[in-house]
Amino acid sequence: MNWQDLWSALALVLVIEGILPFLNPEGYKRTMLQLASLPPSTLRKIGFASMMGGLLFLYLIRG
Repeated sequence: MNWQDLWSALALVLVIEGILPFLNPEGYKRTMLQLASLPPSTLRKIGFASMMGGLLFLYLIRG
């Protein structure tokens, strides 16, 4: 892996993160408000599950 791969991956994260607010800004705002009301422990669990899912996906793709 080189630095270009890392920067490419980060650029793709930004593109993917921007899709929902671009397509449905009101729905995105509602979702963010709901997430803001969750306790930190729940957000931590969601973040952990997301990281593990991403690692599994990366492992399956990159082998």
